[in-house]
Amino acid sequence: MPLHASAAPAPALRSVLTALGSPTAVREARTPSLRAAQGPTTPQLPLPVHVLDRITAQGLSATRLAGWRFVIRCGDRAVAAADTMLTPDGWAFSHFFEGPWIASTERALQQAEALTQPYQPRLLSVPGLYMLTLWLHGDVAADASEGHPAATDLLVPLAPAPPGIPAHRPHRVAELLPVLTHRATPVPLLGSIPA
Repeated sequence: MPLHASAAPAPALRSVLTALGSPTAVREARTPSLRAAQGPTTPQLPLPVHVLDRITAQGLSATRLAGWRFVIRCGDRAVAAADTMLTPDGWAFSHFFEGPWIASTERALQQAEALTQPYQPRLLSVPGLYMLTLWLHGDVAADASEGHPAATDLLVPLAPAPPGIPAHRPHRVAELLPVLTHRATPVPLLGSIPA
């Protein structure tokens, strides 16, 4: 069943198109593949990027929308990604980047297309674990800029995933959350006095 992707805010897309059209922005980017791209580049696959700042022992804390991410393609291959961010003046281009998460995101989206249940694709970043997941939200009509993972939503860890968490294996939030909670909970130092 096809994924029900939300459209990115028009100003976010415009900011990426403007950056792609700027020789200075492309030249100064730390993305050799983007700088070396021959032919037109286009932003595709917009996904909202939510951040989970904190995992409590009781479960998820609220997520926040951090921006929109676009895969930058040249012909039939991904050469980079572009992030946007919300500023007091609206959506603005943040930066271009490369790395394994681009191909991993594309692979996870292809896997999700084969699922029988419809989902709304999002990205969920867990900075405390240096982890990025494809978040498949079950409410396809939801506002992509809001909400937090429901127990029945799927999280697909992207490569490279933290040790012991297999990349590209879908997990229900209710199954993966205890693992993330355990990993994100700091272990008290030996001999330290509890507060």
